[in-house]
Amino acid sequence: MNFTAMLRKSAWFVGIVLVLGCSRAANQGPYFATGIKIGEVSSDQAIVWTRLTRAPRRVGAEAPLPQVLYRDPETGELSEDWGRRSRIPVVGFREGSSIEWIEGAAPGSPGRVRLLYRVAGGTGWQQTDWHDVDPDRDFTHQFRLTELQPGTSYELRVESSPPGGRSAAEAIEGRFRTAPAADQASRVVFTVSTGQAYPDQDAEGGGYKIYPAMLALDPDFFVHTGDILYYDRLAKTEALARWHWARMYSLPTNLEFHRRVASYFIKDDHDTWMNDCWPGQEAPFMGEFTFEQGQAVFLEQVPMGERTWRSYRWGSDMEVWLVEGRDHRSPNPMPDGPDKTIWGAEQKAWFKKTAAESDATFRILISPTPIVGPDRENKQDNHSNSNFQYEGNELRSFLASQERMFVACGDRHWQYVSEDLQTGLREYSCGPASDQHAGGWSNDMLRPEHRYLNVIGGFLSVTVERLDGVPTISFRHHGVDGKVLNQEQHRPKLMLHPD
Repeated sequence: MNFTAMLRKSAWFVGIVLVLGCSRAANQGPYFATGIKIGEVSSDQAIVWTRLTRAPRRVGAEAPLPQVLYRDPETGELSEDWGRRSRIPVVGFREGSSIEWIEGAAPGSPGRVRLLYRVAGGTGWQQTDWHDVDPDRDFTHQFRLTELQPGTSYELRVESSPPGGRSAAEAIEGRFRTAPAADQASRVVFTVSTGQAYPDQDAEGGGYKIYPAMLALDPDFFVHTGDILYYDRLAKTEALARWHWARMYSLPTNLEFHRRVASYFIKDDHDTWMNDCWPGQEAPFMGEFTFEQGQAVFLEQVPMGERTWRSYRWGSDMEVWLVEGRDHRSPNPMPDGPDKTIWGAEQKAWFKKTAAESDATFRILISPTPIVGPDRENKQDNHSNSNFQYEGNELRSFLASQERMFVACGDRHWQYVSEDLQTGLREYSCGPASDQHAGGWSNDMLRPEHRYLNVIGGFLSVTVERLDGVPTISFRHHGVDGKVLNQEQHRPKLMLHPD
C-alpha cells in the first residue's frame, strides 16, 4: 500500500476510533480528532491532556502539503533549496488549500471539556467542572488529578461541549495506572522510543508498528525521548508547528496508544526548533518560527508539569530521571571546558543530589541524547561528542559511582548497548520508531564499547521485578513488530550472595 493510500485509510480509522469512544449522536462536536494524552503519572497524581477540534477526523490525503520556497534577499529569486545562505522562507498554500486544509490538519475548536474518572471497574465516577479550552494554546486543556491511589488502574472519560454548554456532545475514553508506593515491591514494565519521522510511517492505515507492539506488552508507562516530530523543513510559523502535532497525533496508532498508556515526554532538537539547536541561535531559514515558540508549543502539546526535568519513583525497586537537554545548553561551537554545559548548573545539581539520595534498587537516567555513545565523529551535540567532553566525563564518572544506575537514551537512529571503557557505565539506545528512519551508522562499525549493535527501528522495554525474591532489571531491544532482538538482565550482587 502506498503512502497516499495509507493516509486515506488513516482518516477512516481515526473516525472509527472516535465514534466508538462517543456515547452521543455524531456530528454535534466539538471533537477529539487528536485524541488525549495521559502523562506525568506518579503514585497519587496524573495529568490528562486534551484538545478540541472542529471535525471528528483529520484532513485526508486529498489535500496538498504546504509549499516552502526560499527568496534570495539580493535577487528576489525563489528556490526550493535554502542553499545554506541567508535566504528567507516563503510559505505558500496551493490553490484551494490553507493552514486549515492541508494533509493531516485537524483545526482546533472553541468549546468546553470535563473529565470523569474512577478506579477501573468501579461504579461511581468522579468528575471535574467544565473548563473552556484555551484558544491561545491551540484549543487545549490539561486536567491535573490529585489524591489518586498508588498502584491502581483508572479509567477515564473526557467529554466535550460547545462554548457555554454544560452537557456532553462527544467523548473519548482512556485508562492508566498509577505508580506503586515507594515502599512497595512491584513488577513494572515501561517502553522507550525516539525518532518519529512523519514520512517514515510503516503501519498499514497510517502510523507506526511499534505502538500496537508496545501495547501487547501492557506497559505501565511509555517514555518518548524526543524527536517526537521534525519541524525543520515545513514549520516556518507557529501555526505550522502546531499542524505538525495535529497530523502526528491524529494518526490511528498514536491516538489509540496514548489513550491507553501513560507517557512521559522529553523534547530534543527537532521537536524544539531545528537540528542540533540551542538558545539564542540565529537561523533565518526557520522563518517566523522561533526557538522560544518551539519551547512554548511543546508545553502546550504534551501533558507536562512545572518543569521539563523531573524524576518519578515506581515502587521500591525503581526510580527514573527524565532530563532537559535544550533549554539550558551552551552553544555547540563554544570551546569545551568547565563552563560549557548541556544540562545547566541547576539541573545538574538537582540530578546529582536526588540520584545520590535515592534508595531505589535500580536507578535509570533517561536522556534525550547519548551520554556514552559512541557517536559519529562529525557530531557536536551530545555528551559522547568531543566538544562536550568535559561535562560528559563529569556525568559518566558520577553515574558510574552510583550502584545499579543505568542510562537509556534516544536521538541516535540505531539500537545499541554500550559500556563506557573508562567507567563501566552502561547505556541503552532505544533506536528510531521505524526501520525507514534507521541509519547514520552501520552494523560493521562495531566499536570496543558495543555490547549490542543493530541499525534498525523498534523500541526498548525495561522490566523491573522480583525473581525468586531478588530484585531484577531486564533490558530488551525490540524490532518494530515487537520481536525481542537482544536482552540483558542485572541483579544486585549483594542480594545474590547474602552470605
